[in-house]
Amino acid sequence: MLAIRLQRLGRSGYPTYRVAVQESQRHPSSGRVVAYVGSYNPHTKQSHVQVELAQKYLDNGAQPSPRVVKLLKDAGVVLPKWVNELGSAKQKGIRHPDKLRKNQPKEEPVAEVAPAPEAAEADTAEPTEAPAK
Repeated sequence: MLAIRLQRLGRSGYPTYRVAVQESQRHPSSGRVVAYVGSYNPHTKQSHVQVELAQKYLDNGAQPSPRVVKLLKDAGVVLPKWVNELGSAKQKGIRHPDKLRKNQPKEEPVAEVAPAPEAAEADTAEPTEAPAK
């Protein structure tokens, strides 16, 4: 069975990818590629897909990877009904939503109480000596 997937290229720390059609049992970097259908640069989000060639392999049963499905869809390739498209509504569930700050009970702000003027004068007076032991 054929698979349409990304093959990593580029230098260390700066990957670019080719969209390759190859046997699904082979590793993407094995070199046994049936055809190259396009390219993708994740840094610039720029992709180039040969629509007619990709359509030909999809019509003949090649299975695209999830990222390739997104690239093909953006390029305007008509995907068969059997291709699983990832929904954008898929979100990771929150484990403990009750611990979120927005779900915590509201604390009432504590107002600073100014000391009474008599107490302020008493604080400024010289302290009396403590009794000696």
